Amino acid sequence: MERFAIRGQICYSESQKKIRTMERGYVVCEDGKSAGVFETLPEAWSGIPCYDYGDRLIIPGLIDLHVHAPQYPFRGLGMDQELIDWLNTHTFPEEEKYGDLAYAQKAYAIFLDDLLHSATTRACVFGTCHKDATLWLMEQMEAEGLAGYVGKVNMDRNSPAGLCEESPEASAEATESWILASAGLSNVRPILTPRFIPTCSDELMERLSALQKQYDLPVQSHLSENLSEIDWVRQLQPEASCYGDAYRMHGLFGGSCPTIMAHCVYSGEEEIRMMKEQGVFIAHCPESNTNLASGIAPARKYMELGMQVGLGTDVAAGSSLSMFRAMAMAVQCSKLRWRLVDQSQAPLTATEVFYLATKGGGAFFGKAGSLEEGYEFDAVVIDDRKIRHARPVSVRERLERLIYLDGDASVDAKYIKGKQVI
Repeated sequence: MERFAIRGQICYSESQKKIRTMERGYVVCEDGKSAGVFETLPEAWSGIPCYDYGDRLIIPGLIDLHVHAPQYPFRGLGMDQELIDWLNTHTFPEEEKYGDLAYAQKAYAIFLDDLLHSATTRACVFGTCHKDATLWLMEQMEAEGLAGYVGKVNMDRNSPAGLCEESPEASAEATESWILASAGLSNVRPILTPRFIPTCSDELMERLSALQKQYDLPVQSHLSENLSEIDWVRQLQPEASCYGDAYRMHGLFGGSCPTIMAHCVYSGEEEIRMMKEQGVFIAHCPESNTNLASGIAPARKYMELGMQVGLGTDVAAGSSLSMFRAMAMAVQCSKLRWRLVDQSQAPLTATEVFYLATKGGGAFFGKAGSLEEGYEFDAVVIDDRKIRHARPVSVRERLERLIYLDGDASVDAKYIKGKQVI
């Protein structure tokens, strides 16, 4: 049995409302899982290797539930457009380039290097419709020690020629070939990824549903992000009771099909009821929703209803891979929603968004996102000494400052499933 401990200023969520901190505490790893957090190292483990990180912060690895790897080259551009225009002007032309594997490798190498050196340990990633490029991305993530799900995107209608797959049958065949080719990977697994209802025909959705059942795969897509998008779905799927129902009709909306839906800015009562009953995860992407002027998702409402909620960076509609930035934006956007839209829904707190970025999103992976006993040993060591201060600050205060000032901190070490990757 492989055992070791790390020591430092420990901070993690016990619940949505409670952060536990421990000064100069220990986290013990046994065979890739946490054996617990201790003030002093128990006698039974007194002889195991211990890596002392001094005054640096130790937190659980952060979980990004929604990010588009091929969009990384144009992050920070096109923020003067709304969703559909932005897709047509920036996203689709960029994603077409990934048919060239050499370009895909060059672009994905930059994305992966930055992801590796961020505080994110697990991510749910969109690739493109190109099988070879998506498989290369998965293989390189695995080689770097990163963990998560990666999806080959499906699109067979309302898409540019370079991205519109030849037919539902061809799209499904390429997807199954990709699933089989990725079978040897362990940390990085496939996730079915119909881009969204407007680009996926009913026949394609049915074929993906068959693949989901055959290979027992999770699904990720987009839901109720933008008002014009919702109107478009209503025209394309008039028989659906709501946007979410257009996925449910094909068996791709929770229940026995683990599902992440990004955004949910305008989900109505029927859609919310359906998501809660089916256990659909919501990837709340506040920076993206702000940059594309989509709106402010009612994250507080979802949390109070006991729904499954995590955070996503949604690069490149979001401008950064930083989950700390996603946390800060979630708080700030919730304050604007409370002040301007619905004063019955209190703003989110730093404690709550830290939970969403760790344990909340981590639940999609099982027991991930905490340092508590039995959770997979994903931990990040952060040096925040550049955030200078003239007065004493507690471990809890240092975490809160990190959420808002993470650009002044660095990741010194990173562990995923008990393996040190940096």
